[in-house]
Amino acid sequence: MDQKTRLLTAFNLERPDRPPILGGWLAAPEHIRTLTGCNEEQYWEDPVHWAVEAERVLGSDGMVATVTPVSRDDFRIIDAHTLENRASYTMDKVLEEIEALPTPDDMKTVFNEDIAYLQFLAEFDSMQTRCKEILWCPADWDLIPIALNYHTYGYENALTLPILYPEAHQKFMRYKAELGRQRAILHARAIQAGLHPNSILTGEDLCGQRGPMISPKLLRQEYFELIEYSIEPLLRIKAKLVWHCDGDVRPILKDILACGFAGLQGFQRECGMELEWIVNLKAHSQDPLLIYGPISVTKLLPFGTPNDVISEVNRAIDICQDKASLVFFTSNTINPDVPLDNIKAYWDTVIHSSWK
Repeated sequence: MDQKTRLLTAFNLERPDRPPILGGWLAAPEHIRTLTGCNEEQYWEDPVHWAVEAERVLGSDGMVATVTPVSRDDFRIIDAHTLENRASYTMDKVLEEIEALPTPDDMKTVFNEDIAYLQFLAEFDSMQTRCKEILWCPADWDLIPIALNYHTYGYENALTLPILYPEAHQKFMRYKAELGRQRAILHARAIQAGLHPNSILTGEDLCGQRGPMISPKLLRQEYFELIEYSIEPLLRIKAKLVWHCDGDVRPILKDILACGFAGLQGFQRECGMELEWIVNLKAHSQDPLLIYGPISVTKLLPFGTPNDVISEVNRAIDICQDKASLVFFTSNTINPDVPLDNIKAYWDTVIHSSWK
């Protein structure tokens, strides 16, 4: 099978010739340069190009993103300036910004689907052209409402907002839900036209290592209902949406699947998110789950040996066989602390794997 056919077969819950492998979260410029043979100046002239080339060298079937550091001194997409900006937020500033947001009705009025779709398709086609034979499967973190906007407001403000200012919090979530629905309309249109993969990674980091950072009771009052509203255009065409799982997601996992998600991605075994029981869950449709994972970037890849990596790949195939549709992916970004030998062992083992 070629890369596209292999991935689409897995997305459709059928068995390809081997488990496909998704890339796109390689956040180590030095590894990218080593894999591709480019020098530092060449890399910084076009980081996206070299990120794609590294995935091609490794042998990825698809990509969900490219990770470009904000500067030569960083390896993540945030830096000290980002953190300073978060720290500058006061609750008064947060409330002022939320008050100024348009209402969902206003957003519907100004939304021009045809113009937005042309822009959406141009951006998608541009990346697919760069990826060539690798299937571009972009994650979309704007598909759903956001319950904890700590990425912008910082943790203290984000955690305070739903407790002390519930009306403002609800307005913010409804704004994000309408934005998400508009994104879903564009994705669905492209999928129906046969131009876009029928599986999309999305989600929100709601959980730490001890469980949800916000009360599940609060989430059940409105958040999950708004998720269903946001993704309904995609559920209507039976697209396979995959939820990103960081931390201990167990207390809200049934709620997430009940929204209509077809799959799960991530899994931190140290938080109780173990593949052995996850593969026995069913999607809301009662179909087997679509699994993006389960290669750990917190334990296995940075601290294991190549043999440990090989064993984990084979273990995942054994666990998922006849229970879930497996697409190999990492739990999060692959940072510079991961030895290149482990990265190569991971990709090579998947590429040369087969079903039992």
